[in-house]
Amino acid sequence: MANYISMDNLRFILHEVLQVKDLCQLEQYKDYDKESFDIMLDAVKTYGDKVMFPVFKEMDEDPARYEDGKVIVHPVIGQFMKDAGENGWIGSVFNYEDGGLQLPSTIQTASAHIAQSANNSMPGYTGLTGGAAHLIVNFGEQKLKDTYVPNMIAGKWGGTMCLTEPQAGSSLSDLTSAAFLNDDGSYKIKGQKIFISGGDHEYVDNMIHLVLARIDGAPKGTKGISLFVVPKKRITSSGDLENNDVITAGDFQKMGQKGYCTTHLVFGEKDDCQGWLIGDANRGLACMFQMMNGARIDVGMTAASTATAAYHASLQYAKERPQGRRIKSGGQKNKDEEQTSIINHPDVRRMLLLQRAITEGSVSLLLHASMYQDLADFGPDEQKEKYDNLLEILTPIAKTYPSEMGRVSINNGLQIFGGYGFCTDFPLEQYYRDIRIMALYEGTTGIQSLDLLGRKIVMKNGEAVKQLTKEMIESIKAASAFDELKPYADQLKNASKELEEVIMHLLQYAMSGDHERYISDATIFMEMMSNIVIAWQWLKMATVAKQTIITGNTTYEVTFYENKVLTMKYFFKYELPKIKSCKETLMSPDCLTIVEKNEKAFS
Repeated sequence: MANYISMDNLRFILHEVLQVKDLCQLEQYKDYDKESFDIMLDAVKTYGDKVMFPVFKEMDEDPARYEDGKVIVHPVIGQFMKDAGENGWIGSVFNYEDGGLQLPSTIQTASAHIAQSANNSMPGYTGLTGGAAHLIVNFGEQKLKDTYVPNMIAGKWGGTMCLTEPQAGSSLSDLTSAAFLNDDGSYKIKGQKIFISGGDHEYVDNMIHLVLARIDGAPKGTKGISLFVVPKKRITSSGDLENNDVITAGDFQKMGQKGYCTTHLVFGEKDDCQGWLIGDANRGLACMFQMMNGARIDVGMTAASTATAAYHASLQYAKERPQGRRIKSGGQKNKDEEQTSIINHPDVRRMLLLQRAITEGSVSLLLHASMYQDLADFGPDEQKEKYDNLLEILTPIAKTYPSEMGRVSINNGLQIFGGYGFCTDFPLEQYYRDIRIMALYEGTTGIQSLDLLGRKIVMKNGEAVKQLTKEMIESIKAASAFDELKPYADQLKNASKELEEVIMHLLQYAMSGDHERYISDATIFMEMMSNIVIAWQWLKMATVAKQTIITGNTTYEVTFYENKVLTMKYFFKYELPKIKSCKETLMSPDCLTIVEKNEKAFS
């Protein structure tokens, strides 16, 4: 059996920490129960073992590429699109009337974790297709839904989102793709988009692009951006497909995730590209943010899953690799003893615990965020705003922490492998290359940090921060009931107070109008707050584990639960104290990066 994930850990978070079965009490999910969730997860794991994991290395060695005007990808993508459509995975969270399974987002995210751990390139093709179709369902007119969604969720057609342009990058207010109204109500689309993931390949009959463009005469900036459905091939009056003047100009060759194509698209080079408006004119960015926020959770989970697979490879190697001998009391080694497995060396165990702390903490956060999505969408009306606020403030963290610290996790795995980790004989070097893009996808770490500090902390007069603090206080109280956990609960309480102190310190700059100073160290703030949020996740897991040990109502071996408590203690000893250096930096009066305050820094 392929060893790239712990299904026990996944079920522990879902069933024992989050109590995901409670979602089945909601009208939206009443047809499901714990057993049906597990059946679906097991099916994805079986598929991962048989289809996805076996080609993980192949897809790196035979990468997606542009040849003779076409994008060539691994043939397994054809099978995957077909199987994902037939199994209902692409439209799993869609309502029944839209052709979906009406599954909770939490279970979809858990399924994605399994698939992405098996092969981090493949799920992107179906994930973006489902995300694009879901946006059409939510904002498109009925004719658009009928035209595109059935074939997309069946895996016959692919889907993308097209934001980035060569001259604009992440600055969407500077995009120049244009739309001109036609007599029939459609729009003529002209422009270029780059870095379009899954943008073209031969294993679907059509690609449905969701394109941000500016209608002729629209206001400048983000307030003048509209969203369009732009198919690679449009449907004729007779029902046939014909070219829609969408050209794939090339495929970017990347350092990692080589099996996942990344294309450069040109719209309207022959002045014959048609698109259809989604939602209201000049409100396209608001629509696209639905897909972008979902994609940020997905990127975070892809990073966490890539790091998870690397952790299990590292753990297996550490158990099997004999080297050196343990140092006994008195500081002596017995040279006559057989070599010990490297997992018995303290520094190797430290690195393995770091990997586990990062990966399992990240997965817990991402599943928690997905549950907030379910409750915000379908929970009691009086609680929807609360859960939406929690989702908003956690999304940039859930995307960033796994992307940045997942790379640190895999780097420690490379160290465990030693020289072998740097060689293609083992998978760590590929995992290390693959995860690097996650901190860039869907907004770089800097952009996510600006979103967290510049928007989410202050939105609704700090209501989201207050809600998150309440959630943490509940967890701290629950943990404090156990003598073994109370010191760690107190540590998290103190950490949250230090975060509050930093926020109040920074807000004085915002209130005085010095907004650039307020956000100038946003990435350091992201690091500090992320550490506290992951510590909160670990305290929740340790509390459940401790309670289970005491009651004896265990699903797994007692050592499984003991290891949860151990890993929590590791995080609180080695990782959480790092917030103090972040705080010192954030509270410093020195301002070294703003141009006016240090004009000659790079002269």
